[in-house]
Amino acid sequence: MKKIMTPPSRPTGGPGSLPPSTGGPGSLFRSPDGGSFLLPFAMVTSLFLLWGFAHGLLDVLDKHFQNTLHVSKAESGMVQFSLYIGYLVMAGPAGSFMKRYGYQKGIILGLLLFAAGAFLFYPAARLGAYIPFLIALFILACGLSTIETAANPYTTTLGPPDGAARRINIAQSFNGMGWILGPLIGGMLIFGANELVTPYLWIGVLVLLVCGSFTIVRLPVIPEDNREGIAENASIAELLKHRGFVLAVIAQFLYVAAQTGVNSFFINYVTETTAGVQATVAHAMQHLGRFGDIFMPHNPEQAASLILALGGMGSFWIGRLSAAYIMKFVSPPRLLTLYATVNTVLMVLVILRLGWPSVIALFSTYFFMSLMFPTIFALGLRNLGPLTKRAASILVMAVAGGAFCPPLMGVIADHSGMSVAFIVPLGCFAFIAWFAATESRKPIPMNSMAINPH
Repeated sequence: MKKIMTPPSRPTGGPGSLPPSTGGPGSLFRSPDGGSFLLPFAMVTSLFLLWGFAHGLLDVLDKHFQNTLHVSKAESGMVQFSLYIGYLVMAGPAGSFMKRYGYQKGIILGLLLFAAGAFLFYPAARLGAYIPFLIALFILACGLSTIETAANPYTTTLGPPDGAARRINIAQSFNGMGWILGPLIGGMLIFGANELVTPYLWIGVLVLLVCGSFTIVRLPVIPEDNREGIAENASIAELLKHRGFVLAVIAQFLYVAAQTGVNSFFINYVTETTAGVQATVAHAMQHLGRFGDIFMPHNPEQAASLILALGGMGSFWIGRLSAAYIMKFVSPPRLLTLYATVNTVLMVLVILRLGWPSVIALFSTYFFMSLMFPTIFALGLRNLGPLTKRAASILVMAVAGGAFCPPLMGVIADHSGMSVAFIVPLGCFAFIAWFAATESRKPIPMNSMAINPH
């Protein structure tokens, strides 16, 4: 194997508060010995793009299954349930696996499971039944859970600790790019040609190629910091003594629930509450040249998927990139407080069902959702020392929140209307705003986010 870098132990330093360092881009990925972590950061960041694309396709699958397999909104919510329950099942074992074998082997295991789930779409499509698709999604989710258990905390360590939240937001911006590509390609291939297998087969091939690169190059090993003096063999019960971590797990659970709920029923909301969606989007596409010709919508669902991809996921991507910059001047918890509060208000506009103003409010929520997952993740890992790996796996398990919101929203939508169902993400954003406000009162230690991949 080619070894990139094995840096010396991270030097300790006194506590500090955000905003973080405003040094140049190189300083954000500087190793303790003055070298660069940019290459390993880029490799790990490629994983964010892959799983973002996989998730983006799911938001198209919900409506696809309603149309082709004639399932209800509540039943189509099982698409998200099957994926996110995989996070709940696999994150714990993934954390234990990495504690024994290291994060790099964990990434390889996750990629192999990811590819296996993608390839299983072929026999599921041949069978033409709903349950085989859900099984394939579950296995794919086990792979994503394993990858995220490694990649999210690892990005926080590849440079000075005071830039941890910025680094994970930059990495997650590529996740946002994947979310854009997912609905675009999924809307074109799945709604346009009733083709479901091809995107996932290509994903499987690409994932195997990425897996091969991680077997060749060795990622740097970064010692964890333990200023809190936590015992190396501390039990998981020790985590419950850290109130900030416990609240971060709840906030992460509710964030993923809100995001998944909005994603799952975005197309339903737009097509059911707004007249002339296809004509409006088609008119806009006429002015976009070749791009508009390729993605010209042929039905309302395709039009809504374009709004989701360009309006929603585009805002999401811009939000993550801009948040990483804004955090040079505003502390992450304060920025999180502002964004969560804005989203709470936007959900009120969505529930009011005001036509296009509500649609604009709906896709605008993606901009303000953008920083939530990585920022909550970084805040939840503060001051945990040897418990960081376990804490990271539990924060990834909190992604299981996405398993419960779509079915709940589906039931509400079936009985009370689609717009009323968005009261669920409204409550989630309100809690996140409260959590962030409590965290904004705490200083953020400059060296509290280091983690040892072994």
